[in-house]
Formats: sequence, structure tokens, C-alpha cells
Amino acid sequence: MPLDPDASPPSDCLFPPAPPFLPSSRARTPRAPFPSTSRSSKPYSLADRRSPPTTRSRSPLPPQEQQQQQHPPTPPSAPRRCDPRYAGVRRGDARTPAPEKATAPTAAPVREGKSAASAISLRWPGMISVAAIVLCFSSLLRSNFSLHDQVHHLKGQLAEATTRLQSCIAESSMDITGILSYQSNNSTVQNRSLKNFSLLLSLSMLYAPLVILKYIDLFLKLRSSQDSEEVPINKRLAYRVDIFLSLQPYAKPLVLLIATLLLIGLGGLALYGVTDDTLSDCLWLSWTFVADSGNHANAEGFGHKLVSVSISIGGMLVFAMMLGLVTDSISEKFDSLRKGRSEVIEHSHTLVLGWSDKLGSLLNQIAIANESLGGGTIVLMAERDKEEMEADIAKMEFDLKGTAIICRSGSPLILADLKKVSVSKARAIVVLAEEGNADQSDARALRTVLSLTGVKEGLRGHIVVELSDLDNEVLVKLVGGDLVETVVTHDVIGRLMIQCARQPGLAQIWEDILGFENCEFYIKRWPQLDGMQFEDVLISFPDAIPCGIKVASYGGKIILNPDDCYVLQEGDEVLVIAEDDDTYAPAPLPKVRRGCLPKGFVVPKSPERILFCGWRRDMEDMIMVLDAFLAPGSDLWMFNDVPEMDRERKLIDGGLDFSRLENITLVHREGNAVIRRHLESLPLESFDSILILADESVEDSAIQADSRSLATLLLIRDIQAKRLPFREGMVSHVPRGSLSEGSWIGEMQQTSDKSVIISEILDPRTKKLLTMSKTSDCVLSNELVSMALAMVAEDRQINDVLEELFGEQGNEMQIRPSDLYLGEEEELNFFEVMLRARVRKEIVIGYRLEDAERAIINPPDKVSRRRWSAKDVFVVIAEKE
Repeated sequence: MPLDPDASPPSDCLFPPAPPFLPSSRARTPRAPFPSTSRSSKPYSLADRRSPPTTRSRSPLPPQEQQQQQHPPTPPSAPRRCDPRYAGVRRGDARTPAPEKATAPTAAPVREGKSAASAISLRWPGMISVAAIVLCFSSLLRSNFSLHDQVHHLKGQLAEATTRLQSCIAESSMDITGILSYQSNNSTVQNRSLKNFSLLLSLSMLYAPLVILKYIDLFLKLRSSQDSEEVPINKRLAYRVDIFLSLQPYAKPLVLLIATLLLIGLGGLALYGVTDDTLSDCLWLSWTFVADSGNHANAEGFGHKLVSVSISIGGMLVFAMMLGLVTDSISEKFDSLRKGRSEVIEHSHTLVLGWSDKLGSLLNQIAIANESLGGGTIVLMAERDKEEMEADIAKMEFDLKGTAIICRSGSPLILADLKKVSVSKARAIVVLAEEGNADQSDARALRTVLSLTGVKEGLRGHIVVELSDLDNEVLVKLVGGDLVETVVTHDVIGRLMIQCARQPGLAQIWEDILGFENCEFYIKRWPQLDGMQFEDVLISFPDAIPCGIKVASYGGKIILNPDDCYVLQEGDEVLVIAEDDDTYAPAPLPKVRRGCLPKGFVVPKSPERILFCGWRRDMEDMIMVLDAFLAPGSDLWMFNDVPEMDRERKLIDGGLDFSRLENITLVHREGNAVIRRHLESLPLESFDSILILADESVEDSAIQADSRSLATLLLIRDIQAKRLPFREGMVSHVPRGSLSEGSWIGEMQQTSDKSVIISEILDPRTKKLLTMSKTSDCVLSNELVSMALAMVAEDRQINDVLEELFGEQGNEMQIRPSDLYLGEEEELNFFEVMLRARVRKEIVIGYRLEDAERAIINPPDKVSRRRWSAKDVFVVIAEKE
């Protein structure tokens, strides 16, 4: 196609691009010395026909076009449509938007590819740096090897020259020396190649895992798709290592051992590559570097020193980790011992579960019981810190008498903790009630019994459970079966307080019998007594007092105070009160004379007036017991801060039927027992007995409950003293038999006036204050319950005896005046008094003299006669009236 500048262009003004072989206008047009300000008259030039730059063109633009691109000229207001000067511009305007529209949707993926490529390219410098370090280190070692090779080569040449010199002297030996030199050179070359291989192997084994772990994720990411969300292998590997170290108990020592062996092995291979020693010597040298970092001081040569220092640094790290591991293990062991997490390996021990205010008395009683055996072991487990338990036990003022107390921290509801204290090998398990709500405490005791019965190994001993509410006893026995013996705290203390209110001084006797310090109950079989009547058995023990028979034919049932005509059968056992189980034995029958009781002596039974100060949880049970014991027409006054409507509701909910009360009438008074004006509204001078109860609202705190009881006692005594001064307004109308004025019971009944006051005390320290004042008798509820628990723990059969003595039916402890069994100034020994009491079907177990402070249970001398006073009293076991 001819290029004619004068020809008219087509109507669309579009021309094909210039051929690539034509030179540019810049090269063909000479530059003018001065720029022209006027436009060229030529309408079209060859430079104008050059094709416009496209997106594929990578050649730089001419300066004129660059300038135009940077500073585009302002388009004319009305350009001619067929002007050839604007054809290229229009063609570019028409063709340029099309590629932009085509590439617009794919702009984002291109950017993502570029970011991924840039992220990948960022890792290559790290790889190059690692490779450079490895190459530098290898070049250094290689230069060291070349030096060693040159030394060995020079040594070989020197040996060869020496051999040739010696060949002049001895021609025959030249051949042999040459052969040996040749073999030596061959072996040297082989050893050097082997050493080089060992060095490269050690370096490869050292750096290969690091490189693999660092760049394996990059390799997997390149092979996987862009949208893959797999967890990096480094994280997965770290997770597996974490799980392994957490679950396996010996993982840390195993990892440390493997690391030590790898360090010794790699170090030995590296030393073998840079020294002339054998492989075994290098391995041993590597171990010395690991064990002692100062052994590398004698290293010679750069390679030898570098490898030695590296092994020593690894050894320091290994031994630092080993030291930390050993330190952690020792600390963990000491923490386990300190916190009571270690296992108890004992058998035939007493296990106590729980912690309460009764624990001190319980431990003391068990320690006293174990004294005859040379001591024993008590294992205590509670949900407290071991150090705190040991510190609290150390503050308790009692002698352990050779008994060891082992404390462990744990929960009795967890089988693993129960196994930790050897529950299956314990001879007795005592479950203490928690402080606080009675229902919650009994519910926890029930769950504890369920846990104990679920021990797979079974239980060797029996379970003694302390309960707070009598209504929960049936459920616990149903769950535990024959393994469980229950002691209901409130029931025992309530009945004991009623007995002490009716018979003052009985609390001290119960303390002597329930505790192991004096005399207690024991059951034992004596074959030599088979065929004897119970009347003869009574006087067969000079150091014990028989109280009942465990009848084998009745399935081991214990019968208290049996008939005199009962004959002991084979298998029967005798229940006695003795100082210890090895301090008594039957002896030949002594010579005693029988007498007759005083004629016409009858104990009158009159109505009484009793006051309850405070509110207990088992108030309905105490009311029913009093209704069974008191004479018709008796009054029971209830004085507390519980509203009267709430009292009736609580009593009815507890099972009390007001219509079934036959002997007593309830009188309600509302008030606070520690406020004087409230107490003055009561006829305190008219009551025969006043029971100050540990109020339910403060029974959780022993000190607060005792302070309240002591304040109530002092206020009542002061009010009574002002209303009826002592010895002036005294009116003795107490129907207690033939108790004469001035006797110890009469003085107790008429201290400051004529009534008896029984206080429920929780803390033994409060008892000392009451003993010093001598204004009231008291019942140590916590201590008595602890004694009962200890006695049942030592022998579960005693629980049947205690249930009968504290129950509504059967036998009970009573105090009788001496004139009920003998005449005035009559001389009798203790055996003869026992036989006279058998006429009334009573068993005399002790006495208290007129001028004595305490009663004597199981007197040691039973055959010596003495003159008894009318003011002396006897302690007997008799049927409830």
C-alpha cells in the first residue's frame, strides 16, 4: 500500500500500525537547534503511523510520549473527525478499554497469586542462609581435612624416603618396606574416606530434621490446593509431643535419655571425623564431653575444638534439663507428702472420715483403747490440707500413748481417695457428721456409706456412722446393711439429758463408763462358766461386774439384766464392766451371806414440773421420752424464741401426736433465754428440773453455744436466789424416795433453791467453769458422743447395749439411795449388796460415798465389809419404770 501523504484518508480515519522494520521518527528526523513554536504544516508523518503501545508491549515509550502520558494535553474543543493527527489517539481510545474490561474480573486471583508467591519467596532467603552456613561450616571442615591429608601425605613420603634410604643398606628389606608403605598409604586413604563419611553423616543427621521441620509445611502447601485449611505439620507434631509428655508418666526421662544418646552418638561420629582415634574411643570421649564440659580443654586442631565445644554445649543443656527434671520430681514428691497425696500402707487400723469438733475426743479415746496393745494406727482423711490437720491435732492436749495418727487429704466420696487410705484393710471406719444443717450432713453420710459399700476389694471392718437426725437412721442402715452401726447424736444427748435431769449426777457416771480411761463394757466367752446360773456368775468376777449375756441360741442377741435362774449355755458370752479386756477373769465363788431388803420401802412417783430453755431439732423425741417416764399430771414448759405456731408445726412435722401425750401437758412461753426480763416472767422457783439446751440457732459454734448456756445458767440462778434465798425458803417436796436433806443429791437439787439445772455443754473447757462454780450439772454432748463412737468402733456389739440403755424400753442407768438395800449401820460387802439388789432385779455396778466427789464404778475390793451411811448412793442397771 503506497504511503501518500496527500491522499485523502478514509472516513473512519483508522490506519494499520507501522511495520516493525521501519525506524522511528526520532531516529530519522534531525533535531532542530531550537524548538519550533508553530505546528508543522505536514498533516501526517511516518511517526504518527506507529502503532500505540499495548499491554503486551514491554519497550519503553519515547520521551515525548512519556511526557504526554505524564502530562496529557487538553483535548481540543471540536476536533475534526477525519484529522489524521487524532486517528491514533482515537484508535487507542477505542482499543484500550476492551482489555481492561476483560482483565477486571481476574484482578483478585492475580493479586492472591502474587501474595502467595511473595510469601513463598520470603522463605527462600532463610533457606539460602542455612545453606550458606552449612557450606561455610563444611568448607572449614574440608580445609581442615585437607590439612590432615597433606600431613598424612607428607608422613607417607617421609616414610617412603626413609625406606629407600634404608634400601641402600639392606637391599633385601627394600621390597618389604615398600609393600608395607603401600599398604599403610592405602589404609590411611580408606580411613580418611571413612572419617569424612562419618563427619558428613553426623552433620546430615543434625541438620536434616531442622530443615525438614522448617520447610515441610512449605512443600506440602505447594502440593496442596490454595483453599486447603489443613493444620500445619509442625503444630500437629508439637501437639502429639505435648500429648505424649502429658499422658505418659515416664515420657520426660525417656526423651532426655534419647537426647543424651543421640548427642553422644552424633558427637562421637563428628569426633571420629576430625581426629585419628577409633570410633569406640571417640564415643567414650563424646560421653566425657557430655558429662563434664571441661574435658575439651586438651583438644588440638580447629575441627577437634569446634566439635568438642559443640558437644560440651549440648552436654550442658542435657544436664540442665536433667537437673530440672530431678528437681521437679523431688519437689513434686515432697508436695505430695506435704499435701497428703501418698498412699497409706496399713492394716488393722482405725479409719476416721471427716472433721468436726468431736474429733479431738474421739482420737483421745481410741488412743487410750490402743494403749493396752502397745499403740495402734489411726488414719484420718478429710477435705482439708494435711499440714492444717496436723497443726490442729498438735494443739489438742492429750497423750497419744504410742498411737500414730496419719493424716491424708481427700474426699470420702471418691473411691480413689478411699483406696489411698487402705479402706479395705481397716478394722473400723468412723464417719463423722459435718457441722451445719442436719439433713445435709446425713445426706453426705449416706453418700459416704454408698462409696464404702462400692469398694471392690470389700471391707474388712465395720462402719460407724454419726447421724444428726433419728429419722435418717433407717435409710442409712438400709443402704449399709450389716456393715453399718449408727450413733444418732441428738437422740443420745437428748435422752441422756432427760435421765440426768431426773437423776442428778448421772452424767459423771456415763462419762466414766463410756470413756476408756476408767471402766467400760467388754464381751467375752468363758467356757468354765457353762452350766452356771446368772446369780452365781454375778459374784464370779472379783475385778469385773457382769451385766448381761450374749445368748448364742438367739443369734447373738445381748440380754441386759437377765433373770437369776438363766443358765449359761455353750457359746454364750458374758457382758461385763471392767477396766480393760485383760484385767479380769472368773474366780471361785466367794462366801457371802444373803440378807433381806428393808420391808415396806416404796419409791413414790409424783408429778413434776420441767423447763426446757432453748430449741433442739429432736424436741419431739425428748417430749415423747418424758411422757413415758414422768408421772401423770406433769408439766413441761418450753421457753425459746421460736413462735408458738411454728413450734406446733415443727413438732407435728417431726412426728409428735399431741393427742397421745398421757402424762405431761405442754406449756409454751416465747422469749430469749439470755435476756433477764424474759426469764423473770417465768416461775423459775417452781421447777423441779431445768434443762438448758444448746440452741439450734448457735449449735454450729461450740463457744457461742456454751456462752449462751452459761449466761442463761447464771441468770436463772441469780433470779432463783433473789426469789427464794438459800436455806430460808427451801421447801423439799421432791419425790426422790428417801433422800434426806444434806445428801449430795439433795444439795444438787437445792443449789440456790430447790431445782436441778442440767446444761448441755459442747466445749470441755466450759465444763471446768461449771465444775468450779458447783451450781449446775452438765452434759458434755460432744465428748459423750465421741466416747460412744470410739466404743462402738472398738466393738460394734456395744452399740446394742447403748441403744437399750438410752432407749425408751428395757434397762437404764439409775441412782438409788443406800437405805433401799440395807438397814442403818449395817455392815455388808459389795457382793452382798449386789445379791440384795437382785431381789429387785437390779445390778449394782458402783457406789458413791457421802463425802466423795465422784462415784466408783466396779470397785476393786468387793469382799471387804464396811459400814454404809444413809447418805451413800448406789449406781444400778434396772428396768425403766
